[in-house]
Amino acid sequence: MKNVKDEQMIRYQVRLADPAGHRYAVRLTIPRPDPAGQKLRLPAWIPGSYLIRDFARQIETLQARCGEHPIEARKTDGSTWRCTPCAGPLTVDYQVYAWDLSVRGAHFDESHAFFNGCSLFLAAVGQESQPCLLELCPPAHARGWQVHTSLPSAAGHPDAAPPRGFGLYQARDYDALIDHPVEIGTPQCVSFEAHGAVHDLVFTGLAPGLDLERIAADAQKICAAQIEFFEPDTRRAPFLDSAGRYVFLVTVTGDGYGGLEHRASTALITRRADLPARGCEAPEGYVTFLGLLSHEYFHTWNVKRIKPAAFVPYDLSRPNHTELLWVFEGFTSYYDDLMLLRAGVIDEPAYLKLVGRTLDQVLRAGGRLKQSVAASSFDAWTRYYKQDENSPNALVSYYTKGALVALGLDLEIRRQSGGARSLDDVMRLMWRRYGRDFYQGRPRGVAEGAMPDLIRAATGADVADFIARHARGREDVPLKAALARAGIELSAQPEGTRPELGVRTQADPAGVRLATVYEHGPAHRAGLSAGDLLIAADGLRIADAAGLDRLLDARRPGERLALHVFRRDELRRYTVRLGKPAVLRHQLRRAGPAEAASGAPEAA
Repeated sequence: MKNVKDEQMIRYQVRLADPAGHRYAVRLTIPRPDPAGQKLRLPAWIPGSYLIRDFARQIETLQARCGEHPIEARKTDGSTWRCTPCAGPLTVDYQVYAWDLSVRGAHFDESHAFFNGCSLFLAAVGQESQPCLLELCPPAHARGWQVHTSLPSAAGHPDAAPPRGFGLYQARDYDALIDHPVEIGTPQCVSFEAHGAVHDLVFTGLAPGLDLERIAADAQKICAAQIEFFEPDTRRAPFLDSAGRYVFLVTVTGDGYGGLEHRASTALITRRADLPARGCEAPEGYVTFLGLLSHEYFHTWNVKRIKPAAFVPYDLSRPNHTELLWVFEGFTSYYDDLMLLRAGVIDEPAYLKLVGRTLDQVLRAGGRLKQSVAASSFDAWTRYYKQDENSPNALVSYYTKGALVALGLDLEIRRQSGGARSLDDVMRLMWRRYGRDFYQGRPRGVAEGAMPDLIRAATGADVADFIARHARGREDVPLKAALARAGIELSAQPEGTRPELGVRTQADPAGVRLATVYEHGPAHRAGLSAGDLLIAADGLRIADAAGLDRLLDARRPGERLALHVFRRDELRRYTVRLGKPAVLRHQLRRAGPAEAASGAPEAA
């Protein structure tokens, strides 16, 4: 960090003021404010979650003073304030409401406190490059609480925070300050080392009998495999230059899933039922949790340091559009499960089952035929993150189809290079060219049209046509023949014999609500719409989704079914001709020895 005296640093203080009301009290002190009137701005979005969040709406009160004299701080737009000119120091006190139990925002009650800096820390506009101090104050309402964050302590300062303690932390600039989320409370914790780097697993929420040792052992293998992947020679973790450790901040809930990457940590939400308990067999959903952990850890390299040029630097006041999320999220979604295989925490049949599930998800939705993953990336702000009942018919996921594009590229590179090169070589070139020195004063990003040339430089393969067809275009990735060359047989079978209605449903106390009506399906052709409440079929009440399934199981494709629905408050009747069972289940299995030129899936 720059050699700046602490009295010259921009300083933040966070007090856990009101657990019952879910409010943080924040104080910002700017020693040398802009003499023309200091602007203050809260980010409108958080990197990794591409939607305008308007975090400033949760600031309830804000007062400014110059020295001891109150001054005006006038709001000039949804996220910006301008203070009356002040010689300094400028002090701003504000209160933030925190009741967002997600990986993106801030949450606080009597059991714990969690926040991302984007939702709490006003930036001193024009001074974002200045070093920052963060003071975390111990709560008055609770004892024994600890601090868990990858933000480094203010080493050498008399008030520096001890390990997991309250006190002063430091950041080299505002971007670093908001890139280290904080969890405060009494979570269950375990630590491990991967190639000399300390990693903390921090679990907040009720999780009786949690098998921390098993989770740590599996996470250690995953993290070690990823460090080896990007740095096969040095085996050095990338975050050691900016933080002393990596921290997994995991919120345990009854029904939640998600993650958000940071430069030396990640915030995760997982279902309690997906975590292993001591002395018990791991639940099926445990692989889902490990895949999430693997995904967010892979982002330590791919998107936190290897970035699209559109994110260098971030402009947190507006959407930052890029067509490359299929690379940064899609490639990461490909490698997250593959790293579970390479780390040895799942076997090959389990990995192939995960690939089959991805195929199921992508090919079920007709939106893939209307939107490319490049367009999905660009429109993330207005379409992917604002999905509605018609989204499966109109959109494609740059996560799931992006993962299939990555698999297809990997297999194509292997084919063209006779097995000598793979997508691994592309990732390592991108790491050397864009990522390794990103936070060492040489930030640069991947240009929008750079991927064909990057892949050629790394592997010699010409994939320009492949990318034009399957990433910038809307064609399905031709995986069957490519997988066959690798000794993997891909087949598709109907999931059971139940005739197809062509809808996705959701529970409703009054019946069965149609959440999505799939385009060109039987329900669509009959005139049904998303939002319709299905109450009866052939004169018999339909109370829930299980009742609908039982009715369909007793019918055959081609039969007609009279459905009564409420659309708003109007009773309507439709006749549906049931379709053949949809192809939903894709299966991959080892068919025999892979061709030498193709490479085995373990190396894919």
